[in-house]
Amino acid sequence: MVYSYPARALIDISALTHNAKLLMQKAPQTRHLGIVKADAYGHGHASIAVALARAGYQAIGVAQIEEALTVRDALDLAGFSDVTLFSWVIPADGTLVATEAIERGIEVAASTAVQVAMLADCANPQNPARLHLKIDTGMSRAGATLEEFPALVEAALASDSLKIVGIWSHLSHADEFSEGGVEATAMQKEVFEAGCKLLSEAGVTDFIRHLGATSVTLWHPELRYDMVRDGIGLYGLTPNPAVATSAELGLMPVMNLVANLMQVKRVVAGATVSYGGTWKAPTDRWLGLVPLGYGDGVPRHASNAAEVSVYSGQRQLRAKVVGRVCMDQFMIDLGPAVDENGQALPPPAVAGDATVLFGNPLKFPNCPSVDDWAKACNTINYEIVTRLGSRVPREYV
Repeated sequence: MVYSYPARALIDISALTHNAKLLMQKAPQTRHLGIVKADAYGHGHASIAVALARAGYQAIGVAQIEEALTVRDALDLAGFSDVTLFSWVIPADGTLVATEAIERGIEVAASTAVQVAMLADCANPQNPARLHLKIDTGMSRAGATLEEFPALVEAALASDSLKIVGIWSHLSHADEFSEGGVEATAMQKEVFEAGCKLLSEAGVTDFIRHLGATSVTLWHPELRYDMVRDGIGLYGLTPNPAVATSAELGLMPVMNLVANLMQVKRVVAGATVSYGGTWKAPTDRWLGLVPLGYGDGVPRHASNAAEVSVYSGQRQLRAKVVGRVCMDQFMIDLGPAVDENGQALPPPAVAGDATVLFGNPLKFPNCPSVDDWAKACNTINYEIVTRLGSRVPREYV
């Protein structure tokens, strides 16, 4: 496909498949749910869901119920109507969309008796909603507390329009191995198992238990239960680079963010760059203009911090982002325009040259990683890829 947009996110399906198989091999005795929430962490939920089904995933998870319906369409069209779909964010006024989801066999979640009642109204005994009850084991996010959980179970069992098929929760410290992190995970495990016992004692005997995400798949065999929810690892990114880098885990980055330089220009020593003049040229310099900005999801925190790789013919160089990132573009320092004797130096790159913000170094040698950008922006790798704007085309390769 030919794109007029001067940047694109190259989504490497072979890397995704590699990561999927690696994660399934890490935990071969449990079921794997492939997470494609938030537009598959910015990679494109429909295409990624189909690719995961082709890689062997029998279950797909997506947070928002609206997204779940789109993913259901894509899976059905590709011939994967047998792949289970699970969704867990349903608005209080979402009866119409929830009804459609339940009719189409999408499994749903509930944390409160009010949600249970709403879902019961959306279903019927002939086609009951397949329900995962969520217990709050210590995240203090969605879910019923252990004290509230018996009432949630009772509410769900009171309706013949509902069928409880799962219990789940979410760990807050699974990627941390400090004393406090290990203690928090152990406490959450204890609460989760107490919830499982309550559900069994209420007469529910056939249900799936799932507590952990990629961190559990990689590092916590004792917490894998019946199913794990593989998320960030599928996209070639580590849950915590302080524990192990993506490369150390054998993961391959899936997203490669590429733009073509719009302009290369010479500025004199002392020239300031971008809004507020936060960067000043130390000597005469060559600057490159990259046609991406915070309107595309490039963080302003990358200003004067992150680096890119520029490929010009057989040459490759690292260049730092200089000045503030703008809405649609940012500038990079391509190097000096004069040598130490004051003689002019040619530009090391030209308009049209490929510039890689982050990607797979096996495909783009010496390019920055998503983790490099996360460190420069004082955030996590999840945010760097997920925030990439929809106007940047995704090209599946």
